Amino acid sequence: MKLTSKGRYAVTAVLDVALHTQSGPIPLMDISERQEISLSYLEQLFSRLRRHGIVNSVRGPGGGYVLGRAIDEITISDIIVAIDEPVDATRCKGMADCQNGVQCLTHSLWVDLSDRIYSFLNDITLSDLVSKKDVKSVAERQDLTSKCGSSQSRTHAHNEIDIQIKQ
Repeated sequence: MKLTSKGRYAVTAVLDVALHTQSGPIPLMDISERQEISLSYLEQLFSRLRRHGIVNSVRGPGGGYVLGRAIDEITISDIIVAIDEPVDATRCKGMADCQNGVQCLTHSLWVDLSDRIYSFLNDITLSDLVSKKDVKSVAERQDLTSKCGSSQSRTHAHNEIDIQIKQ
């Protein structure tokens, strides 16, 4: 199974909004600086997230993005699904035509794994992540770094992470 940068960045960006929601609408530029994600990429992601009700946009001076639902009602799977990131460990994209047009020997295993991954992500809300001590600590560090004007390169390759299963 592959989880692309798109999924990781979307979860990170929405978590950033959740962490800073008490400040009012969060401009994408602020997220871009704190999370080192390009502004143009965030604009693409937030367009999809907005269409799925994960975030709402606020126009005008002081505008930006706010959560579209309560923090305890948004799951990580909601975010992943909103940006069209498949949670699929099968080689055939669930079509059961993985071996010369027919189901392979291990198809049901990979379907079950996909289901478990989705279930795992569906059981974690933004509220769960915001309450984690390490998440709070990292957010505080990022806030200090961005306020001091320290920034690093924001160019990121949109690569993939391979999740490998040891047998």
